[in-house]
Amino acid sequence: MNDLISVLGNSTFENYVALESGFSEMAYQMSAHVLTLGYAVMLAGLLYFVLTLKTVKAKFRISSVLSVVVMVSAFLLLYVQQQNWTTALIYNADTARYVLAPGADLFNNGYRYLNWLIDVPMLLFQILFVVTLTTSSFSFIRNGFWFSGAGMIITGYIGQFYEVSNPVVFFIWGFISTVFFIHILYLMNKVIKEGQEGIPEKAKGYLGTIWKLFLFSWFLYPGAYLMPYLFSFGLEPALSETAVVARHITYTVADISSKVIYGILLTLAAQEMSKAEGYDYDTFDRELNSQ
Repeated sequence: MNDLISVLGNSTFENYVALESGFSEMAYQMSAHVLTLGYAVMLAGLLYFVLTLKTVKAKFRISSVLSVVVMVSAFLLLYVQQQNWTTALIYNADTARYVLAPGADLFNNGYRYLNWLIDVPMLLFQILFVVTLTTSSFSFIRNGFWFSGAGMIITGYIGQFYEVSNPVVFFIWGFISTVFFIHILYLMNKVIKEGQEGIPEKAKGYLGTIWKLFLFSWFLYPGAYLMPYLFSFGLEPALSETAVVARHITYTVADISSKVIYGILLTLAAQEMSKAEGYDYDTFDRELNSQ
């Protein structure tokens, strides 16, 4: 391991796997396809949020606009992430494995963190434009979301550079990131509970589903962060291609769930609340077309 560290330093463990043993055809292609799926779904989500923008009352539309921002950011940066994977590795016919490409940039998960630094505050803010807070201050919750969201991503970004070269530092930064993560969970739970008061039952159900989705999708991220150690069951990372593929799948499922599905559920909740306030887009659209 020390010999590999002297060559790769603070590189992520995907590169260590590529240097030590390389990737089989299946592992390489599964990762490439999962990464492609990630940015393709973001493009599909972008079309959905643009086309459904006017199906909610004007005061709720900023939530859909923020979803559009999230989709554009995620599409561009996840596309770069996928390209980084395919250019960092090259097929070695002698070993029938994919290995680090000479002279190419190493694979870097940093693109994901840059994406999250943009998207996480937007994702947290957008629910505030759908629900009505009954006791909490809008600005207090918004600032808390921004502070903890940015803190969680920045500390996680720093930590991931040490996942192989210095496990102690890796876990310290991961712990700090988790503190911010727990604060976000607390604020989101508070927002959803207050937002469920006095709204239609169907909208209330959507918000309840959002909370369950939030717990499921956001807990996948620390799992992916820890993936090298989940496969080693110790304090030394597992240089396993299976762990690499599992990380890519976990991150992709988390991104799709926390961005696209979350945004769709918020749109559905906003549609029900719009109807309760007398806004019926179907009727409005028919009247507009008949003129």
